[in-house]
Amino acid sequence: MNERILISGASIAGLTLAHWLARYGFRPTVIERAPGLRAGGNGVDVRGQAVDVVERMGLMPDVRAAAADVHGMKFVDADDRAIARIDTRDADAIEIMRGDLVALLHEKTDAEYLYGDSIRHLEQDDDGVTVAFDHADTRRFDLVIGADGMHSTVRRLAFGPEERFVRHRDHYFAFANADASLGENRWVTLHNPVPGKMTGVYRSGNHAQAKAYFIFRSEPLAYDHRDIEQHKRLVGEAFAGESSWRTEELLASALADPEFYFDALSQVRMDSWSAGRVALVGDAAWCASPASGAGAELALVGAYRLAGELAAAGGDHLIAFPRYDDAHRPLVDKKQQIGPNVRLMVPKTAGGQCLRDTVARLPLTRLLGAVERLTKSTPALPEYTLAH
Repeated sequence: MNERILISGASIAGLTLAHWLARYGFRPTVIERAPGLRAGGNGVDVRGQAVDVVERMGLMPDVRAAAADVHGMKFVDADDRAIARIDTRDADAIEIMRGDLVALLHEKTDAEYLYGDSIRHLEQDDDGVTVAFDHADTRRFDLVIGADGMHSTVRRLAFGPEERFVRHRDHYFAFANADASLGENRWVTLHNPVPGKMTGVYRSGNHAQAKAYFIFRSEPLAYDHRDIEQHKRLVGEAFAGESSWRTEELLASALADPEFYFDALSQVRMDSWSAGRVALVGDAAWCASPASGAGAELALVGAYRLAGELAAAGGDHLIAFPRYDDAHRPLVDKKQQIGPNVRLMVPKTAGGQCLRDTVARLPLTRLLGAVERLTKSTPALPEYTLAH
């Protein structure tokens, strides 16, 4: 049955996968580099087929209770005057803080956990995978799943170096804790100090803690994705001298946060998400970039499908992995077309910013969103059962 399955990464994709694998009778082990669950993160959307996944896990009441309660985006000028507002509320979607969703998923997941450790080496053979860890003793598993993010260790070990799969999308972003007084409650307040840069503050109606956001255009930068102090220097340099609106206060607040997060707006593109007994799920396989707004949706649905296909194939990965790829790839391809989101938030030129402000003021913006919600169709996810 290939029942011993190692999952690298205890975030949305990894925990969802572990939940469904355990439910189907597999024995998942989750390894996480951090010493515990990662509590931080920005707001994520549970929408489309992901709503079905959360409902089938029995988590929807808890997700709704923890919803972020954000009304939309507000663009402001240097004097904090509102230029335009875009209402982003969607009755068919729930926005929740990433850390809150991870905590709820963990409560629903029965698995063995190895915190504070990482995979160092993988060696496949006809019967399984020998896994060497940084700290724990070497163990054997039937399958290994990488759910360890855009900078996936599992992908590097089983598929090749990161540069073969990660595509830079011209921007870098950062977020961290911020003083809640710097933004309007229930709104994401955004300001462009100059073309190509954005700073903002996210205020959830259900959370006392606000989040500061920064985005800037740049050619690829050389940096260690685990070196937080280096990340802070890069963002501090990018916004040095930018004093309009509340940029200086937000930057000071963010740079004081020990969980400051920084990375490239990049996408992961792969022809296949499996190699022998190893497969990928979540950002490790298909990161659509935060600008897509689809990270949680793709992670929840992809993990559900991967576990379901393994169950339907009786654990036979040679059958399940290609079926999972075929079933989920159309949604990934669609969500990786991120459209005008980045240009909306970070216009490249002064003319582009003026055009954005004009369009955002029009009632047409909200009307188009309503039409899209009315016309979109979300096919139901299949119900999987364990093959014997």
